[in-house]
Order: sequence, then C-alpha cells, then structure tokens
Amino acid sequence: MKENEVKHLAQAFFGGIHPSDKKAATNKKPIEALPPPTHVVIPMSLHIGAPCVPCVSVGTHVTVGQMVGQAQGNVSVPVHASVSGKVTAVEPRIHFSGVPVMSVVIENDFRDTPCPGRRPPAAPDSLSAEQIAALVQEAGVTGMGGATFPTHVKINSSVGKADTVIVNAAECEPYITSDHRLLLEHPDEILGGVKILARIFGVDRVHIAVEANKSNAAETLRLKIEEEKAPAVVDLLHTRYPQGAEKQICQSITGRQVPPGALPAAVGCAVFNAATARAVYQAVWNGQALTHRIVTVSGSGVREPKNLLCPIGAPIRTLLDACGGVDPKTFKIIMGGPMMGHAQFDMDAPIGKGTNAILAFCKDEERSSEHPACIRCGKCVSVCPMRLQPVFMYQYQRAGMLRELENARVLDCMECGACTYICPGRLHLVQAFRAGKLEINNAKAAAEAAKEENRRLAHGL
Repeated sequence: MKENEVKHLAQAFFGGIHPSDKKAATNKKPIEALPPPTHVVIPMSLHIGAPCVPCVSVGTHVTVGQMVGQAQGNVSVPVHASVSGKVTAVEPRIHFSGVPVMSVVIENDFRDTPCPGRRPPAAPDSLSAEQIAALVQEAGVTGMGGATFPTHVKINSSVGKADTVIVNAAECEPYITSDHRLLLEHPDEILGGVKILARIFGVDRVHIAVEANKSNAAETLRLKIEEEKAPAVVDLLHTRYPQGAEKQICQSITGRQVPPGALPAAVGCAVFNAATARAVYQAVWNGQALTHRIVTVSGSGVREPKNLLCPIGAPIRTLLDACGGVDPKTFKIIMGGPMMGHAQFDMDAPIGKGTNAILAFCKDEERSSEHPACIRCGKCVSVCPMRLQPVFMYQYQRAGMLRELENARVLDCMECGACTYICPGRLHLVQAFRAGKLEINNAKAAAEAAKEENRRLAHGL
C-alpha cells in the first residue's frame, strides 16, 4: 500500500457499513449516448435554492445550451435546453420529487443545434475567482453527486477559508458507476477542472478521493497527473459506505471532523463531485452549459444495464427503454442509489442534474416489514456516521415528541440509510426521520406565522 493509502486507516470516520457494491453489471461498460428522446421536460427546480422562472414561451424555437429558465437570486442557477426544438408547453409537470413543478417542455427536432450565444471566454487562464464563479453560475453548474447545491455559491463561500480542496469520486452507493466510467474515459477533463479549482483556492494540490473498488480509475488518474504534471494527488480510500458524504470524506482525507450543523469550510475544506469538476472545466474552457449528465441504469429489473450520457430532462422511461426495458416483475424503480435514492411512481418524470442512477428491482430484494419491531440491539447507533441515536429518534418521532426529536439532532441526520440497512427489526428509520424533519420545520413555520400575526394585532395592523 502507498503512504496515502495507509494513513486513512487511522482517519476513518465513525460508523458506516459494507453493503455488497453490486457494480459489476456496469463498471466495465463504456458510456453510451442515450438515443435522442422525442421530448425533454426541463423543471425550473433542478437545484437547491430558489426555483427559476421560465424565460421562453410556447412556440419558441430553442437551441442546445439556450437558457429556458432564469435564476432568481444568488442561491440559484439558470436552466438550459438540452435539445434543440420547439417549446410545446410551459406548465407544471411531474417532478422526480413526486410533485408537479413548473417546467418547459421541448419537442426535439433531432438536430442538436448549439446555442450561437454560448462561446468560451477569450482568456480562461487569466480569469479571477469571481469571474470563474460567475461563469459557473451562468452555465447552471450544481453539485452532481446528488445534492445539487449551486457550485458558484460553494466557491464564493469557501474561498479564503478552505486550504484543502477535495474532488469526491468515492461513489460509495451500490450499483452506481457513472463517476467510475467518467474517471476512466475523461480523466483529462476532470483534471482540467482540478486545475481551475487549484487556481481558485490557491492550493498546490487537489485531493481526488477514490474508493479502493475503483483502483483502475485511480491508476488512470495517477498516470494522467504524472503526464500533465497536474496539481493533484489521488487518495485511495477503503471501500465503506457512506464514504462519499462530504463530512465523512473530509475526515478520511484530512482527519478533521466537521462540527454538527457546520459545513466543510468550517474545517478548511471544499468538496466537489468529480462530475461537477468536469462541468466546471466545460463551463470555463468551452463556454458550455450543464445540459447532459451520465446516468447508470442498473438493478435486477433492468435487462441490459448501461451507463448512459443523457440530456437533462429526458423522461425516465427513455433510459429504461434504451436498456431493453424492465422485467415485468419489477416492483420498484428508484432515482439515485438504493441507500439514498427516491422511489418513482411516474416514468414520465424527467432526470435532473443530480441524477446519477436509475435502478429497477424485480427479485427478492424488498426487505421492509408491515410490522417492524425494535429489538433494542443498538446496531443502528453503532453504524450512524453522524454519531446519532436512531433508536431514540424513531421513538420520539412516533410519539410526536418534536422537541425531544430536535434535541436528539435529527436535523443533523443526512438520511444515508445505514441504520435502516442494518436494522434486524426492519424499522422504517429514515422514513421516520424525513417525516420528523418536515414536522419540525412545519412547526417552526407555524410558530413564526403566529408570532407575526400577534405582532400585527398588537400594532393594530
């Protein structure tokens, strides 16, 4: 083992689990282009932050990379057309979150005409950090590991605070291989993004974190780094879930623990997904908007698992059709990984910027119980990477004890699913914590509304 592999034995994060990675179905399959869909649905909410406002109307002809949704405020990024064609609807459509969201529907003309207004900057090497952040925002770049936090906000809020920059290529959830294939097939573009991040933050090297089950990708990157003399080092991490979570990967790389309620910048770290680093490179050097992403389509219900390069807004069914369809016995389809993904009920829902996988399951994989029962084993406590006590949080939520639930730090729960995975009593733990967070936030909102109403009454308004 190399020095930077051994050191992580002493810096492992607390808790975690070792599920079977289930990556063999796609980890050796090159990225393929999705056959062009007949239409795409571009939701105005593809990131954390204020939704966009449509800036095109029915009948407008749009080109690839043309803005179709304008950002609202600084914690927002625009959305762009991923195909060229005619806008056929601007209306609420089903979102992958399960609720209708205002969307722009584009009928594909199958020409992929590029937007004439999108051009690379004249001198990318001379851009300041502020100018790069502005380009990244205008290109609609968000975190592509699933969180979809606007990348320009992370850059602006971390510059001057972060002395360690990490490119997260851990890809720790089972089945997903989209980042793995990206590392193998486009290491030059990832390193292009790495060089930009190194310049922004003024660091002499960027850490690229890769789990040991992707050692071939780590070696590919190491050879490319040596060839280009790039300001980067590859850190091979032990395969362990949830290694790819921001706080856990910070500890694995630096030994620093991010405090509860804080972000990586609090301990001098800035973390960017590998696909995000590539998108930063494409925005700065090519003037390219974020319009496509790589999606792993896998699971026991998928006839021909693949890694597909897809236009954002493509309906889920087009990805499944490109993989030979699904087994008739399929009982669940998930967007994202099996640990943190969300079950889908409408195959017309579109993929988003954070969609790294579509999984279908048809075999004896449903382990939930209609009558879950806690046996007080404490396994959920031992695997929680946030050092929470899921068994008590579950009881508080079930009893409606919201104050106790919040005091138990349920808001720090990242919903990784390690507790649910390990629970022999089959408690619906993550489901309870999601519900509990919603109840707490609703109670706070109601309290604020009541306080505001009392203020208005007191002043005779």
